[in-house]
Amino acid sequence: MTDRSASGRESTYRIRVQGQLDQRWSEWFGGVTVSAQDNGETVLIAPVPDQAALHGLLGRIRDLGLPLLSLSRVEGEESLPPGA
Repeated sequence: MTDRSASGRESTYRIRVQGQLDQRWSEWFGGVTVSAQDNGETVLIAPVPDQAALHGLLGRIRDLGLPLLSLSRVEGEESLPPGA
């Protein structure tokens, strides 16, 4: 089973974690958009090709010890982090 949208493209996920990471973590996470928020949280915007890639990304978050606050699949403009 893949996680591609109906159009056949990869899906984009918005992941909120507790803790602040800066944009330098983007490369470590495989090129995702990393956006620190004023409330002490970080939003990751991650295009992923399939469920295996999503699980890999979540494993990296777990390995950092960051509490996962939310995970949602987004489309279009909704995929942009707040303030972008």
